[in-house]
Amino acid sequence: MFCNMCLRHFRKVLVKSHDLQGALPKVVTARWIHDRPNLHPIRNQLMSYEGGSVDLVMDDDSGIAVMSLNNPRRMNSMTGKMMVDMADCVSELEMWTKGKGLILRGEEGSLCTGGDLTFVRKALHYGEEMAAFQHDTLTRLLNLPLISVALVQGPVLGGGAELCTACDYRVMSPTSKIGFVQIKMGLTTAWGAATRLTRLLGRRKAIDLLCSGKILIPAVALREGLVDYVIPRICEDELKEAHNWLVKNFCGFDTNIMRAIKSLVVNAENSMDVHMSLHNERKLFAQTWGGPVQRRMLEANIKHV
Repeated sequence: MFCNMCLRHFRKVLVKSHDLQGALPKVVTARWIHDRPNLHPIRNQLMSYEGGSVDLVMDDDSGIAVMSLNNPRRMNSMTGKMMVDMADCVSELEMWTKGKGLILRGEEGSLCTGGDLTFVRKALHYGEEMAAFQHDTLTRLLNLPLISVALVQGPVLGGGAELCTACDYRVMSPTSKIGFVQIKMGLTTAWGAATRLTRLLGRRKAIDLLCSGKILIPAVALREGLVDYVIPRICEDELKEAHNWLVKNFCGFDTNIMRAIKSLVVNAENSMDVHMSLHNERKLFAQTWGGPVQRRMLEANIKHV
């Protein structure tokens, strides 16, 4: 189902793509589950967990935006404030009519290692609300009328791996590794990855990655279909490599046509009830967040095993 913002963008794209209007299907009507929480008080609470930022640069000439996680002292792990920043960045991208593509990356050669432990310890009572906020942000990110690419650098673990599944594609550094290690921390997925990963890779591979907690090197991640391209050599500017891959493969055509096609694909995929799946995922996560296994790991000061 589309969120209201996605619906507005889809209609805007259709209006601009006059030649295609007769061939496009009607947009699926938005429908929300009844107990979807009010995100405004959650936003205010998350803002109180300070640290880091998420920054956005939009280039009108190329149509490529770069969203950067900026908490390098903690390998760009996410604080509550960063979650709100990311939501605001997505809102800006929803309104950016010149956009073709988006690169999600982290500062200083590391994308994200999940939740900032300082934030996690303070928010053990707030799991379901935090998950609801992230589900909304990352669903909107995935549904943008832009082709999105996650630049997988450094150890991309737990919530960091979840962020990658909220992009259309993943470009991986040859020195990086990626893994859904939540099970080792006594948790299920917090930010919607079980729903997205099942759609991306299918039931068997999703179970394998989520229940094993295995950490994949680039060649294995590529073989499993989790990433789409591995940068073939160690280079100084991997962001430029990801930018070139995005432009070469997707962003060489008319902006309005590209955005219309992406919106059509989103509409077709979301004819299935993604929000009910996220609802179930959020409920299960809330039962493990702050539970005895996670608390033991936090007391042992273990980030990822």
